[in-house]
Amino acid sequence: MRGNAVHRAYSVIVFVVLASLDNVAIGLVPPLYGSIAADYGVSEAHIALATTVMFLVSAVAAIGFAYAGDRTNRKPVLIIGTLIWVVATYWSGLAGDYTGFLLSQVLAAFGLGAVASVSFSVVSDLITPKRRGLVMSFWGLSQGAGTIAGTMIGGLLGHEDWRRPFLVVATVGVIATVAYLFTYDVPRGDSQPELAGIEYDQRIHHDHLPVILRRRTNVWLILQGISAQVALGSLVWLPVLFRARAEDQGYSTGTAVIVGSVFATLFQLGGALSILGGLVGDRLQRRTPRGRALVASIGVLAAVPFYVVLFLVPMRIDVPDGAGSAAVIRAVLADVFTEPTVGACLATAIFALALTSANSPNWFAMIADVNPPEHRGTVYSLGNLVNGVGRAGGNVLVAVAFRGLASAFPPPLNYAVGLAAFQFFFVPTGVMYWLASRTVAKDMADTHAALLAARASALATTASGQRPDGDVGGDATVAGQRLAAQQDPRADR
Repeated sequence: MRGNAVHRAYSVIVFVVLASLDNVAIGLVPPLYGSIAADYGVSEAHIALATTVMFLVSAVAAIGFAYAGDRTNRKPVLIIGTLIWVVATYWSGLAGDYTGFLLSQVLAAFGLGAVASVSFSVVSDLITPKRRGLVMSFWGLSQGAGTIAGTMIGGLLGHEDWRRPFLVVATVGVIATVAYLFTYDVPRGDSQPELAGIEYDQRIHHDHLPVILRRRTNVWLILQGISAQVALGSLVWLPVLFRARAEDQGYSTGTAVIVGSVFATLFQLGGALSILGGLVGDRLQRRTPRGRALVASIGVLAAVPFYVVLFLVPMRIDVPDGAGSAAVIRAVLADVFTEPTVGACLATAIFALALTSANSPNWFAMIADVNPPEHRGTVYSLGNLVNGVGRAGGNVLVAVAFRGLASAFPPPLNYAVGLAAFQFFFVPTGVMYWLASRTVAKDMADTHAALLAARASALATTASGQRPDGDVGGDATVAGQRLAAQQDPRADR
């Protein structure tokens, strides 16, 4: 039975929350590198390895889960993946030695691979093309919010006992799993205009990969993640940078951990403005099929100089050393208004992240624009695999860079210089989005034509025998512009 508007909205919210939890789980660890390392008697690099492994394992597992979801019923696939990461996260909080901790993180990452890839496939079927940028901005925002929440939970709940955050997040995962049981089991292609009124039963097959890669836009959308995620992967070290700055100014380790988590959280608030990136992408997409790709390209390129300024500008911290979490948080928030360097850094960070965040919703929306429903989860997972490799590479390379820079720049300056340098990896990302803008019209037109052909075939099998009006042929750019026009909300008025 078709879900009503309330049921569909509830389902979107649950899927967005589930997708944010994978970033919460990964974001827990960086603020606690020092505490976990001290407890297990290993170096921070050993704990950072767990984060790197999570990126890679999650990305690889996502391909298998996404393919299974595109082939079969998506609900059981998502439930199995969620239960795996919940159990493994509990194990992380109870692990008695480093080996157990690392293995638990690997298992959690495996389960997390199901969450974002399968959820993306479902959400893309719940929303119409004309709203993709906006809704996908909330999807991307949820993942950024998950990272922020993970950083906050790790720092605030874990500054005295690092195990507590893992147990709390695992419990939240159980609640989210129960909520998921009541979501709408959406049919594939449910909100695709070309498929209205028919039952779409297409499924992905193993020989579809060449078809997917022949859509040149897919190639650019997948490859851009290597350089983008090297830059973004370096940002998991933000809590370490601010912790080192606090320690350099004489604060104790406990206070410095809280300061690092709070500042890293504040400085990522610009990601909330991804909603603007989605809205601008939707609006420009109505004018030209290149719209979303151009918004993403301009955003990531324009952000680079602001990141460089952010990391290299000095910042004075004034908080009560040894005080409780609440007192330290209040002091940090006060610093935003009373310490000019803190206020300037925060404003720069918000603007830089707002520009970068134009990438996320438009990337999600373009995957849905140029791929039929049965390919979307798999294409997303291929992009996520490349993202995971880039993010893991960024996490590892920046750690090596920090150590190399330490001989010339003592902490925290080595962290600042290293992070500033790594933001130049956004430049090739911007170039690849521009290249995608040159191919997206043809790929949209081809997908539009394929869906109309599927509709005609379905109608023929039910004895109508007539192809629907509006089949797309001829010039690819014109066809893409027609499809973009269908996404204009003003058409509903």
